Amino acid sequence: MADTNTAATPAAPAQTTDTPADAPAANSGEALLEVDHLRKAYGDHVVLEDISLAVKRGEVIVIIGPSGCGKSTFLRCLNGLEPIQGGSVRVAGVEVGADKRQLVALRQKVGMVFQSYDLFPHMTVLDNITLAPMKARGVGRAEAEAQARALLERVGLSDKAGSFPRQLSGGQKQRVAIARALAMEPELLLLDEVTAALDPEMVREVLDVILDLAREGKTMVIVTHEMQFARAVADRVLFFDGGGIVEQDIPERFFDHPQTERAQRFLHTFEFDAVRTHEA
Repeated sequence: MADTNTAATPAAPAQTTDTPADAPAANSGEALLEVDHLRKAYGDHVVLEDISLAVKRGEVIVIIGPSGCGKSTFLRCLNGLEPIQGGSVRVAGVEVGADKRQLVALRQKVGMVFQSYDLFPHMTVLDNITLAPMKARGVGRAEAEAQARALLERVGLSDKAGSFPRQLSGGQKQRVAIARALAMEPELLLLDEVTAALDPEMVREVLDVILDLAREGKTMVIVTHEMQFARAVADRVLFFDGGGIVEQDIPERFFDHPQTERAQRFLHTFEFDAVRTHEA
């Protein structure tokens, strides 16, 4: 895991440049997430094709790539929000499938945070966080509220327990959404473009929370367009395009020496936009 100034250095090497889509996970140990030859299609339109990936406990995977390449759909396949048309997904040994009992078990292990927050507008921040543990895990109200207040303190919002979502900024709403996901004590946390809907000054407060989770060893798969954040937080960067993994590596090698021409073009576009924004 890395701090905000240095990129992460995994314990084992990432993939060779000859097999960019089949690299082993960076950290040693048990695979928490196993994806084998995943295929996702809407009718005749194939969105994801033959994706295989293993994620170790404590590893942070960051997925980047152009819009429409299947990044968000991939995350939704990992927790059963989207059915798959081929291959398999397993989280902590539980296979993601159509069986409702499997999905109930899966939702105990996987938390997801969306870019749109999805907070219940008629409920306070505290109630938004306590609802799922009480309903899904049978946690008593007192215990759930104590946990929720601890999580709010963790994300820097201990004074917002009684507020309603309409009273919060975008960054505050997203931090509440992260706290809500953590309240289920998930083994795997999925984050889908969680800063995409935020004003630039609000992005930092959300990214700081995620960096802290990474330092604490939380297993995460993150889709983001924030390249500096990806460099700082990732153990491994996956570059998606055309419905598959084009290239993956540790951040230092991927960002400084991308091996594929497609990744080089993608990163050059971000570098050009950053320079143009700075000059403006």
